[in-house]
This record gives sequence, C-alpha cells and structure tokens, in this order.
Amino acid sequence: MLILEIGVVGVYGLCLLFMLGFSFSQWQLTRLAWRTARAPAGPPPAPAEWPTLTVQLPVYNERAVVERIIDAAAALDYPAHRLHIQVLDDSTDESVALAARRVAFHQDRGVRIDHVRRPTRVGYKAGALAHGLTETASEFVAIFDADFVPAPDFLRRTLPHFNAPNVGVVQTRWGHLNQDESLLTRLQAFGLNAHFLVEQVGRAAGGHFLNFNGTGGVWRRACIEDAGGWQADTLTEDLDLSYRAQLRGWRFAYRPDIVAPAELPAYLDALKSQQYRWNKGAAETARKHLGGVWRHPRLSLATRLHATFHLLNSSVFTVILLMAVLSVPLVLVRAHRPELKPLFHLAAVFVLTFAPLTYYYHTTWRLAGGPATGRWFAPQFLLFLAVSMGLALHNTRAVVLGFRGKATPFIRTPKQGSGGRVLPAGDKEARAVPARGPLPLAEGLLTLYFAAGLGAGFYYHDPGLLPFHLLLVAGHGTLTYYGLRQRPPAVTAPTLAPVLAS
Repeated sequence: MLILEIGVVGVYGLCLLFMLGFSFSQWQLTRLAWRTARAPAGPPPAPAEWPTLTVQLPVYNERAVVERIIDAAAALDYPAHRLHIQVLDDSTDESVALAARRVAFHQDRGVRIDHVRRPTRVGYKAGALAHGLTETASEFVAIFDADFVPAPDFLRRTLPHFNAPNVGVVQTRWGHLNQDESLLTRLQAFGLNAHFLVEQVGRAAGGHFLNFNGTGGVWRRACIEDAGGWQADTLTEDLDLSYRAQLRGWRFAYRPDIVAPAELPAYLDALKSQQYRWNKGAAETARKHLGGVWRHPRLSLATRLHATFHLLNSSVFTVILLMAVLSVPLVLVRAHRPELKPLFHLAAVFVLTFAPLTYYYHTTWRLAGGPATGRWFAPQFLLFLAVSMGLALHNTRAVVLGFRGKATPFIRTPKQGSGGRVLPAGDKEARAVPARGPLPLAEGLLTLYFAAGLGAGFYYHDPGLLPFHLLLVAGHGTLTYYGLRQRPPAVTAPTLAPVLAS
C-alpha cells in the first residue's frame, strides 16, 4: 500500500515538473514579448513593384459566412493585375450556390476571382490549398478561413515584411468580431490574446520556431514548395508545414500590429470541435517532427527546448487531467502518511509553476488594453483556468488519438453569423459535435469526483489542494451544464461595412 501511495505522489510530482518546465518557457517568452512591445519596429518600405499574389479562401459548407469572406477578399486594396482570388469550395450544401453568385458578381466588376471545385474532398483543407496552387502561378499566397474579414489594406501592410529572401511567412494577429457576445467568447479571446500578443511575439523575438496559424497570413510560394507542400497526414496542416519550412532554414515574420478580425465559436459544441482538431493535430505534428527538432545540427538548445514545449502544448491538458485525477487520493495520502511529509513540501514548491503563468496572462491583459487598475484580471484569469481544466478530458482524448496516429476526419468549426444571414438554432449543419452523449456524462461524474476531493480537504482540515479542487469543480461543472443545456444561438455576426470601417 505504501508503494502505491508513493507512486501516486511520484507521478503527481512528475506532472508538476512538466508544468514547471512549460510555465517557465512561457515566462521566458513573456520577457521577450514585453521587451519587444516597449521598442516596436517600424514598417519596412513598400516594394518597388508589388509581386503577384493569390488569395486562397478554403470553404466547406459555410453558408453563414461564405458571402462575407468573398466580399472582403474582393475589397482588398492591391494592384488588380497582380491579384488573383480563389474560392476553394469543397461544399456540399447550398453555400455552393451562394459562393457562385458572389463570385459571378465580382467577376462582372472586373475582379479576377475563380470558384474552384474539386471532385472529392481528399486531403480536406490541406488538399484544397494544394489543389489551388496547381491553378495559379503567383509568387505569394494569402490564406483566410471563412470566418475572417481582412481589412482592405491587409496585403499592402503585410507584403513589405517579405524584405529578405529567406522570409517564408508573414503571420498576423487574430482579432475577434464577437468577443463580447458571451462569457464563452470572452474567455476564448483571453486565451487567444495570450498566444498572439505574447507567445508568438516572444518566439519571433527570440528567433525560435513559431507557427503559421492556418489563416490570416501570407506565404512565399517558394517556401511552401521547398518544404514539401501541404500535407494531410495531420489535422494541423499549418503547424506541420511551419515546422518543415523552419527546419529547412526559412524564417517566419510575425506582425501583431496587423490584425485580421475573425469570429469566435459562439457555443460549446463549436469550441469543442475546434479544440479537438487543434489538440489532436498538435500531437500528430509532435509525433512527426519532435525527433527532427532534436536531431537538427544547427538549432540552439534554447530553440530546441522552446520547440519541444511548443509541440507538446496540447499535452498540457493530459498532464492536467492526470494531476486532477490523482489529487483526490493525494488528499487521503497526505492525511494518513505523515512520513511522506517531505515529499509534500517538495510538491508545494512546484505549485509555484502557476506564478509564471500568471505573469504570462497578466502581461497579455496589459498588452490587450485591459483596465488600468487590473481589478478584473483575477476573476477572468481564474475563470479561464477553470474552463481550461474542464476541457482537459475532451482534449486529452484528442491528444491520445493524435499520439497513437489514429486517423480521423477534418471536422470544421461551425460558424454562426454573416452580414444579415442567421442560422436557425436547430440547424444540423451548425453542429459539429453532439452536445449529449458519454462525454458530458463523464464530465459530470468528474465534477462529483472533484467535489468529493473538496469535501475530503475540509474533513481532514487540509487546505493544500482546496484551490485546485475549486477550479476543477467550477470548470467541469460549467462544461457539464453547457454540454447538456446549450443550443447554438441564432445570432448574426457583424456586417462587413462596420468591420472594414474600423
């Protein structure tokens, strides 16, 4: 029995050790980002002649937003004879007709825009992007997902940053069209801002690997081809190609000052479908490239370590879930095994892993223009932590499947709004992941399990894990409620005109 109890404490300690490494890597990126924010670089001069460029719009059953993104692409301010727009449409619903109508409208106005249809959806988004390249000879390729609304000056602001022949990608920051729609969208914006205002900035400043985020960026075509082109063996074709390109020596530029507004998932099912794809794909990409990162002869140790935590980012959810499950028996071990007290003191030191994360997110809050007093940071940060912990079971399943190499289809994240178009609440195409089923039930059982740990802490007068268990109960309880009750709302996203005017 003692061996089992020591095992529980040991595994819990290993999890904390991993979290310590991850947290300090984020702390280091925060320092780099803050230094960059205090001394931002000015924009380079525009090229003497604008290069040829193709805007690719991969869409699949996006009837709520397809017209909006086509109109936004057609409104881009770029020399008409150097610009080509491709609507890469793999749709099987009425959005095909909607896209065809808008493409014809803009063709009549002299815009060079094509409605590209494939016989099959082989390769999903990666396949569509690769197919589009076979039908254009442009030097550069800009990519926007269907829920994005780039401003007219996006290309003119982005292309000058290809000011060296080895710059393969210019990635921009995502904005949020519907950030204030609900608590769910506000928390998503909080997390994404950390990635775009701190993590990406820090990676770029430190010369470490960063990633094209799948949309809102521009590629040099030669970079895509040199790195082996788009491949569909992971669900994150963007992260995969990013690592292949950087391992071959291409440099990525990141511009947080250029913002591409996009729509956040408005309800839990949509968020879960997105989280599933991102986390499974990240695990697949880690499985594919982590060894190559460590075998590369010209990478510094710092870059290798940052790349490791970058590729294993999704594994944080697995570690959190394991820590959470072990935390309840750990309360009992603490109460009945006083001889293990030195180990508990060691574990308490590792709880400081959350201090660097607090610094990371507080810096994000300040860079994002949060209230000067910061009085709302603490509750939003704690809510974000709780919901992230609540997603651990869902995301762990994705991570495990990714590391196992089990192939699954690319499931798009459903979008709700489009300049006046509203999807009905019961629309089948708007739901990518069923709300009811075994997962919400399991999340509900975990809520009760962590509540038992909370009760055990009070019973044994041991407050050490009470904050952790409070967050776990709040997070899993919130997701259980939303998973069983929420239906996709009938909402309308902001129209094109005010977005472009902002």
